[in-house]
Amino acid sequence: MSVTKFAVAAVAVGLLSAPAMAADAEAGAKIFKTQCAVCHSPVAGKNMVGPSLFGIVGRQSGTAPGFKYSAANKESGVTWDEGNLDKYLPNPRAFIVGTTMTYAGLKNDTQRADLIAYLATLK
Repeated sequence: MSVTKFAVAAVAVGLLSAPAMAADAEAGAKIFKTQCAVCHSPVAGKNMVGPSLFGIVGRQSGTAPGFKYSAANKESGVTWDEGNLDKYLPNPRAFIVGTTMTYAGLKNDTQRADLIAYLATLK
């Protein structure tokens, strides 16, 4: 392998193994306020139109105490981890068919990662 090809290969491998840019929970808190807080509270036990999102990461769908969920959410079998939230938030009605969540979705990957990082702090 020539020196040039080796250098290009080394750079490519370095880029592939570089860690992904860390999500920004502080930016996610701002997104929560503009995109989620109309219906959801970050406070434990404070349900609104939607359930409290306190403790959402790691929680089974349809199980926030005191909130009346759709059958679709209760029966989905989804545990809200970062991966499932990333799949759900762009299009909630496609991820859990029959959900009563009316949010159109958060399509921006960076904003979604930031929001998920914020949700993970709600413990």
